[in-house]
Parts: sequence; structure tokens; C-alpha cells
Amino acid sequence: MRLTELTKGDRGEIVKIHADKPLKDRLNSFGVMRGEEITVKGCSIAKQTMEIEVGATLIAVRADEAEKIEIKKL
Repeated sequence: MRLTELTKGDRGEIVKIHADKPLKDRLNSFGVMRGEEITVKGCSIAKQTMEIEVGATLIAVRADEAEKIEIKKL
């Protein structure tokens, strides 16, 4: 399952990030890494961006970035 399949209020655990090294490094710097629990806080119209919470950090990710994050729904 991909992050883009979740809706506002859903929670999941990151299983894998299918991205190139620069994007993985950027996401890791925000705490988005394998094993972390995330909560979807909101989505823009047509899900072009998603606001997610990882720990105490709120992050906005683009749809193409969210599509690369494989999760397990909790």
C-alpha cells in the first residue's frame, strides 16, 4: 500500500521508501524512514500534496513523493 492511498486521519507504518538517494536523504532528515509511524493530517484538493505527521513533526509531501512511500496501514 502507498501513502497516497491513505486519507485524513489514517495512520500507517513506513515499510519502505522507493526513491533515489537525494529524496531518501531529504525525507530521512525529517524523520520519514522505515519503521516510523505516520498520521495523515490533511490533503489538498485532488491530493496534490499531503500533510503528514511523523513524531512531533508536520511535513507536506507532494503526491509523487508520497507515491514512493510504501506503508502498512494501522
